[in-house]
Amino acid sequence: MIYITFGQCHTHRVNGYTFDKDCVALIRDRDRAFELFGDKWAFEYEKEPDMLFYPRGIREVESDA
Repeated sequence: MIYITFGQCHTHRVNGYTFDKDCVALIRDRDRAFELFGDKWAFEYEKEPDMLFYPRGIREVESDA
């Protein structure tokens, strides 16, 4: 599992949830991130990033999204 963050203008709706600059997506791997978000995300982390910058928290992306 990896953590994906988003830039200021990156907004995605997956399974009824909006991923944006204020939250972190927890996802199985980089390939799945590209499937769901294309190349419109900012950074990938192996460990949880500093949540001070993500007030909406972490949201796991279901594998069947």
